[in-house]
Amino acid sequence: MRRIVAYLVRFAVILVGYIVASMTASAFLNILVLAHLGYTPANPEPTATASLYFSVPFVALFVAYFAFMPAAVVILIAEVLGRRDWLFYALGGAVIAVVFLGFVHNVGDTNFDVTETNARLAVIGAGMVGGIFYWLSAGRWAGSWRREALPDLER
Repeated sequence: MRRIVAYLVRFAVILVGYIVASMTASAFLNILVLAHLGYTPANPEPTATASLYFSVPFVALFVAYFAFMPAAVVILIAEVLGRRDWLFYALGGAVIAVVFLGFVHNVGDTNFDVTETNARLAVIGAGMVGGIFYWLSAGRWAGSWRREALPDLER
């Protein structure tokens, strides 16, 4: 029974971590776009600030949707190997972003493809930020379910 509870708790932590990672990657992309358009915190536009309340969660839905499969693979590898370092998750987020960019390039829709170098780097940066925030919220305890599920061998 303890094993099942440990698995369910870890699954819930992973799910919350994925939501946090998607939201922060979305916020990073939104802030980069606003900065590119000339928005500065010293001269705030009320419409730009208010639009973040809607656009960050909305873009996070797309981030979560398109990153789900590669993120599931990275999370599974991290859980099995018990990786708990922030660099693994930052590089994992970059790999997830590169897989996404490869996917949208291979779809063949020219309106959906990311072709500008700055935009590609922004997506990769958002993946890295999402990976770091996943580590902050869930990755620091990767593999903890194995310690709780395995019998104590020191007895």
